[in-house]
Amino acid sequence: MNQGTGPFRPDLLQGKTVLVTGGATGLGRAMAEGFAELGARIALAGRREEKLREAEALLSAAGCDVYVHSCDVRDPAAIAALADALDSRFGGIDVLVNNAAGNFISPTERLSHRAVDAVLNIVLHGTFYTTLEFGKRWIDAGRSGTMLNIVTTYAETGSAFVVPSAAAKAGVLALTRSLAVEWARYGIRQVAIAPGPFPTEGAWSRLLPTPELAQNMIDRIPLGRVGSKEELVHLAAFLVSDYAAYLNGECVTIDGGEWLQGAGQFNGLLDVTDDQWDQLAAMIKSTKS
Repeated sequence: MNQGTGPFRPDLLQGKTVLVTGGATGLGRAMAEGFAELGARIALAGRREEKLREAEALLSAAGCDVYVHSCDVRDPAAIAALADALDSRFGGIDVLVNNAAGNFISPTERLSHRAVDAVLNIVLHGTFYTTLEFGKRWIDAGRSGTMLNIVTTYAETGSAFVVPSAAAKAGVLALTRSLAVEWARYGIRQVAIAPGPFPTEGAWSRLLPTPELAQNMIDRIPLGRVGSKEELVHLAAFLVSDYAAYLNGECVTIDGGEWLQGAGQFNGLLDVTDDQWDQLAAMIKSTKS
C-alpha cells in the first residue's frame, strides 16, 4: 500500500526503530509500511513465515531497512529470542506496537476453554509478555521508548458475542494506563488506539462473514462508512512520534462515532438464531483452514 506521508514531514520517524507484532498482514502491515515511509527502521514479528517474507520483500523494495522474525507472542522464550535478535540487528528498538490479536464471534455459552485461551493467550498474555520483555530491557539500559497498544472500542464498554476479546482488550487497556504512571519515570510512554470497524481480510471474515452482518455494522456508524487503513496509520504515526511526547496513558478512539451510538460493537447479533450461528461457525471455520 502506497499511502504517502499524508499530513507529515517525510522524516517524522527518522532514526526510530519500530517493532510491530502481527505486522505481516492487515492493519499491522499497513502501520509498518506507513512508519517506513516516514523514515523508521522496521521490525516485523508474526507466526507465518511466508507472510513475513512477503512483507519484507515489499518494504525492502521501497528502500526500508527491515528485519522480520517468526515469533509466537504466546511464548515468552520466543519473545526473548526476538529481543536478542533485534539487539543484534538494530541495537534494540525505540517503539513497540502491540498489534498481534485473535478474535471471532460466538455465543459465549458455545465457547470451550480452549477457545477462550486462544484469544486471551494472544491478546492479553502476548501483549503482557512483549511489554515486559522490551520494557525491562529499556529500563536496564536507561533507554526511553514508546509502547502503542491496539485495543478496541469495546475494551471500555464490553460487547456480547466477543467476550474473550472484550476481556482481553480491557486488560490491555488497563495495562496501558497502569504503566503510563509506573514507567513514566523511566522515560517509557504508553499510548493506545481503539479502532472501530476497519476491514481487513482476516478479521472481517471471522467477525462479519456475511454481507448482511457487514452492512449492519456500517449502519451503526454515524459517519456511514468504515475506516480506511490510511486513517489509522496516520493516527498511529503521530502517537509514536516525538510530537506526541506529552501524551501518556491516553487511548484514542477512531471509529466514526460508532461507540457513541451504543455500547457493544457486536450486541446487534442478539437477533441471530441458533441455526444461523451454526452456519456462521462453519463459515468462520472455513476461513482458518
